[in-house]
This record gives sequence, C-alpha cells and structure tokens, in this order.
Amino acid sequence: MKRFQNVLVTLAVFGMCCPQLAWSATPTTSAPLVTDIALADGGMLNGKVVDAQGAGIGGVPVVVKSQNRNVAAVTTAPDGTFSIQGLSGGVYQIAAVNGHGVYRLWAAGTAPPIALTSATVYSQENPVDGKTVVYTQASDQTTGWSPKMLLTNPVFIAAVVATAIAVPVALANSNSNPKSS
Repeated sequence: MKRFQNVLVTLAVFGMCCPQLAWSATPTTSAPLVTDIALADGGMLNGKVVDAQGAGIGGVPVVVKSQNRNVAAVTTAPDGTFSIQGLSGGVYQIAAVNGHGVYRLWAAGTAPPIALTSATVYSQENPVDGKTVVYTQASDQTTGWSPKMLLTNPVFIAAVVATAIAVPVALANSNSNPKSS
C-alpha cells in the first residue's frame, strides 16, 4: 500500500510540474511567425519575392507596414529583389500581392545570431482560381511545438529540479514516520 501511495504522490507532483503544453495537441490557430531580420547599414531592408520554384518575380508591389500604417512601398526588380532604406528596428508587416509576413527588424549590429539578412516572400498560384497567393517563410526557423522548446524552457527546467528534490524528501519523510498500530 505504501508503494502505491508513493507512486501516486510521484505522479501527482510530476503532473503539476509539467506544463499543459507538453500534453496538448498542436493548436489549429497560432500567432503569426515572427522572423528576425538584420537590417544593413542605413536601415536597409533587403528581400526577394519568389515563386514556388524559387525564381524571382519582378514587378510585384511590396508594402511595409508598422502598426497598420504604411511605412514604405516599392516594386520588385526584374529578378524579384527589393530594397527599402531608412527603416529602424521594430516589428513590421511586409505585404506583397495577397499575403504578408511579420518581421522583427534589427538595427545593424544589434541582431541576434539567428537573424536572417533578407526577407524572402514566397508566391504561389492557387490551383482553384489561378490567383496568386503569397505567404512568407523563414527557411531556418521552425514553427509549432517541438521537444526542444520544452526542454529549454526555464520554467520546465525549474519544475524538474523541484520535483527531483521534493519527491525524495517526501518519500524519506513518509518512511521515517512510525507506523501506528
């Protein structure tokens, strides 16, 4: 009976310490992926609009917005590239054709190591109506939940350490109590 109680206490402590995220399904709706971009000197944002095969699409209007306010607008070069100068660090939306992406722009020299040096906007044709659909994607970042996110979460690490300390202490205390007759 004592072992059964110890197992139940251990499972209860573990269940309280594990975040619900670890046991839940991937959400069907999520916040937009924010991609970090390092601006070049002078606040220059470089980017490219490409099709599904990776070929640049020229003549596409690109709009940069901050807090639902247009900050800049350009048209892509024949090879699909675009550059916008004079931007400062902050969160921006980059929209081209029928889609957009959310980007966190960093001033030159302040970007984290994972920041990309340019924004890539992928465009593809909708097979139903033939209209162009645009979406953005960061090629070196993952979306959704991964075990690495859980294992690097400081709250989860603290919970594991607390459990590793609390369970043996609780078991030792429960074994040291004299049995009542």
